[in-house]
Amino acid sequence: MSKAPTAVTELSAIELAIFLSRVEAICWEMGSALRQAALSPNIKDRLDFSCALFDEAGELFAQAAHIPVHLGSMAYAMRGLVNDVAWQPGDVLVVNDPYLGGTHLPDVTLISPAFLDGVLLGFAANRAHHANIGSDTPGSMPLSTRLEEEGVVIPPTLLIRAGEPVPGALEAITAKAGSDLSADLRAQMSANRLGATRLCALVGAEGVARFHSGVRQVNDYGERVARSVIAKLPAGRYEFADYLDGDGYGTEDILIKANLQLGKQGAHVDFTGTAPAVRGNLNCPLSVAAAAVFYAVRCILPEKTPACAGTFRCITLSAPLGSLVNAQRPAAVAAGNVETSMRIVDVVLGALSKAMPGRMPAASQGTMNNLAMGNHQVNRQWDYYETMAGGTGGHPQAPGVSGAHSHMTNTLNTPIESIEMHYPLRVVEYSRRRGAGGSGASPGGDGLCRELEFLEPAEVTLLTERRKHGPWGAAGGEAGQPGRNLLDGVELPGKCQLSVQPGQRLRIESPGGGGYGKASTP
Repeated sequence: MSKAPTAVTELSAIELAIFLSRVEAICWEMGSALRQAALSPNIKDRLDFSCALFDEAGELFAQAAHIPVHLGSMAYAMRGLVNDVAWQPGDVLVVNDPYLGGTHLPDVTLISPAFLDGVLLGFAANRAHHANIGSDTPGSMPLSTRLEEEGVVIPPTLLIRAGEPVPGALEAITAKAGSDLSADLRAQMSANRLGATRLCALVGAEGVARFHSGVRQVNDYGERVARSVIAKLPAGRYEFADYLDGDGYGTEDILIKANLQLGKQGAHVDFTGTAPAVRGNLNCPLSVAAAAVFYAVRCILPEKTPACAGTFRCITLSAPLGSLVNAQRPAAVAAGNVETSMRIVDVVLGALSKAMPGRMPAASQGTMNNLAMGNHQVNRQWDYYETMAGGTGGHPQAPGVSGAHSHMTNTLNTPIESIEMHYPLRVVEYSRRRGAGGSGASPGGDGLCRELEFLEPAEVTLLTERRKHGPWGAAGGEAGQPGRNLLDGVELPGKCQLSVQPGQRLRIESPGGGGYGKASTP
């Protein structure tokens, strides 16, 4: 005679906190394993990767505090990715298609199921940026007009099926991108294998019922926190608009407009009024816009609020189909992920500042200062990609921070030693750009200056923003200084491709943050 099922005891507050810490620790360990196993400086030095855990339905329940644009877009799109696969133990799926849950082509996502005794518990996933994803342009961040120009487009594809490599699958992806991509993809596989193993061990020790209860309670708690904070804000409609400098193909002052609706039901951001998709690659899929919206609203929640699907249940968005922030295939998207996402954050935070006067900061640098370069012609092919830090906005309590990555990027600058060891480059200057922050009662943080001398011929692509419109100040503070790009002292456009020779010097001066409040007069 079988026993009746035992009722599941709800986790206490302390047990729930321990559960959340343990699953988040798995994500951090995944990231550590990926960093240690990777070959490319982009992953092991800059830390351009993110790791997370999802339940069996593809809902986020834990992540490491890695890169917001990676994590938010995965949270938005993972359900659609995992529900179309008949998963087996030992599977590994790869995808980078921006219109199927990706961001831009260099960000490659690997997804691995976690099975315990034949039962699907959930998924370990990580996303990492690869400096060569098969574009003809070194660094795989070209000044593109179509998605196909940006590299190899990978639809959801099984690399490993039931523990066995799918013949030809990895080779089809890496054929145009070289050995580093193959090695780094294997590092991503190892990180996922570790995450799935750790998750199974946790569930094996705690029991499947307590695991499912913990996941449900984490999500419910995140939802309660988010709804409570948003419900305390003044209900109403708040609008804010800002501009991207241009797409590199003649379209200038590209409008992004956020219409934020706050109420007891949550927060909704409508991008009606935003510019249509452009010829250049500032376009982004809706998953990237969602990542920026999730991040911006997450900034006003308490520090310990879990980053999980439940937290985002009361945050919704809409955008006109075919607009800059809801682009459609085959629109180019390389810079949409890195530059447009930053401006979306600026406009959503700007709208929130109207609902929360005296509490929100001025704009941070608002760009990732993307620099991609290399040489595909020499015997020793090389690809380099970097985002550069800048100033953050001043706020009511303190000045902005100088030389920091902010908002949708959470990487590091490549160390000088790594640059000079791996690439034919010499770092001439790496310094604080003093005076770049906007003045105010709380001044904006300063940007950085980085000057590189080329030791070999190279092809260079710059995808940078805030070269015309400096980061806005708040409450009477002044705007931060726009950034500058120079080759041998001659100013370059914010977006351009060029060929350089040995001895030439490229200088990037990143923007300062906006100032907060009026500066006191002597």
